[in-house]
Amino acid sequence: LLYDLQLPVSIELGRTNMLIREILKLGRGSVVEFDKLVSEPADVLINGKKIAEGEVVVIDKHFGIRITTLIDPSASLRGLKR
Repeated sequence: LLYDLQLPVSIELGRTNMLIREILKLGRGSVVEFDKLVSEPADVLINGKKIAEGEVVVIDKHFGIRITTLIDPSASLRGLKR
């Protein structure tokens, strides 16, 4: 029954904080710098919870992610107890 449940999957390359005036100045060709280095893995989030890390790959003109590290499930469960 649970195998048919759909959850949102997202990949996070990094984060940053910007002032509204900086956001309003963004346009085509603007560059937004994130807090991660290019050599650091991207985070794999399922329903907003980090479950893995991986590296970004290109497959037939589409982006993908190669999983390199899985997060310990017990660590995720500890986060739910809060």
